[in-house]
Amino acid sequence: MDEHEAQIDGRLHGEQIEPEKPDNMLQRFIYMLLIAVMISLAQTVLGVATVVQFVIMLVNNKQPNERLADFGTDLGIWIAKAARFQMAASNVKPWPWTELD
Repeated sequence: MDEHEAQIDGRLHGEQIEPEKPDNMLQRFIYMLLIAVMISLAQTVLGVATVVQFVIMLVNNKQPNERLADFGTDLGIWIAKAARFQMAASNVKPWPWTELD
């Protein structure tokens, strides 16, 4: 595993600071609804960014835009953290309730 992959793995699986006490079920339900809307928006953004990256690669001799590629990585990590909260694999809420690492 190279350094970049290790950094991403750390962001996905690194230590997360669990809240001192979990939310009650009504609070969790409200957060789950909000995060579901945010995941839907994130999927739309990912779709648009994918098309933009493809066009860039078409006109740039198959070379991707690195900043856009990094954005895609960050978005993917956020979606993974959001999914972990949604499925109760974690009590740590994704950004904007916690730091965007």
